Amino acid sequence: MMREVELLIIGSGPAGLCAAISAASSGAKVLILERSFKPGGQLIKQTHMFFGSERQYASHRGVDIAGILLKKVAEYGGQIEIMLNATAVGFYEDNVITVLKDEKEYFKIKAQSIICATGAYEKSLAFPNNDLPGIYGAGAVQTLMNVYGIRPGNRVLMVGAGNIGVIVSYQLMQAGIQVVAVLDAAPRIGAYLVHASKLARMGVPILTSHTVKEAIGTDCLEAAVVCELDEKFQPIPGTEKRYDVDVMCISVGLSPLNELLAMRGVEMKYVGQLSGYVPLRTETCETSIPGIFVAGDASGIEEASSAMAEGYLAGLCAAAKLGHVPADFAQRKEEYLKQLEDLRSGPVGDRIRAGMKISQL
Repeated sequence: MMREVELLIIGSGPAGLCAAISAASSGAKVLILERSFKPGGQLIKQTHMFFGSERQYASHRGVDIAGILLKKVAEYGGQIEIMLNATAVGFYEDNVITVLKDEKEYFKIKAQSIICATGAYEKSLAFPNNDLPGIYGAGAVQTLMNVYGIRPGNRVLMVGAGNIGVIVSYQLMQAGIQVVAVLDAAPRIGAYLVHASKLARMGVPILTSHTVKEAIGTDCLEAAVVCELDEKFQPIPGTEKRYDVDVMCISVGLSPLNELLAMRGVEMKYVGQLSGYVPLRTETCETSIPGIFVAGDASGIEEASSAMAEGYLAGLCAAAKLGHVPADFAQRKEEYLKQLEDLRSGPVGDRIRAGMKISQL
């Protein structure tokens, strides 16, 4: 079976939903593919409040932002359709996407234009027995707790002191779970101090220049051995510490999830500042293949606020490519570009700005 659509958006996270709203407001008809049973992407598991500006819903919780965006989507009625439990498994010439629906139905979609908003996947960490049950990525822990209401365990070692690691640690403690320590290989934590100070006040040790030496257990995780690192990130003998834990949560970063774009033949490049292989694209989010756009973490790891602004920009420009050019097109385009510039400003955005230059078509 082959279904034909005007604009196809792959992924219903913050970038995908904003792209759909933007494109529909210009007059395009949109189909969103979402591989999960629920739309919203990472937002539906995020219970912490966002930073940023009012345009990106600062002071709102991620799960509430998902609700706000989905309410906007619903206002367009049949102009935006969301297909759940639908995984894009192939991307071919002539904008043909193969889809697996409900793990049993296989069909094709041919789109006039496509926005890839597939997000990112969690990086792993190599150490002996890192495949023991009880060792999770931070996203999996958030899903268990905040989506399904399941405690992952009783005593947790958090590996990674970036924003996600520190925020999830606090959420674990709110659920009555003990966090025995947070460790990070870097000599300084990457999290905002406003988040880290919450853990410090609750007596959780944050160990910088530390890593996991090995996991211990037979059928599941029983303990973790950590050690200190020198200035060259090499283990220092004799510094080992053992923590008896039943959960180890790995939060060592994300990588862009864009294999579909690579499969289609979009020009890709490894850009360390953007955390992996990313598609080369124009300032309006169009890739090296005309009519194929990218938005959000699939084009480089940033905050959700940037993913939303990029989604609005990609949706506007993809709709224009299809002939849906609103009267205020130039004004909206400049506004979204200005939002992204502001979100990437200052010392914190140096890395992102440098990566954007490298990945620019």
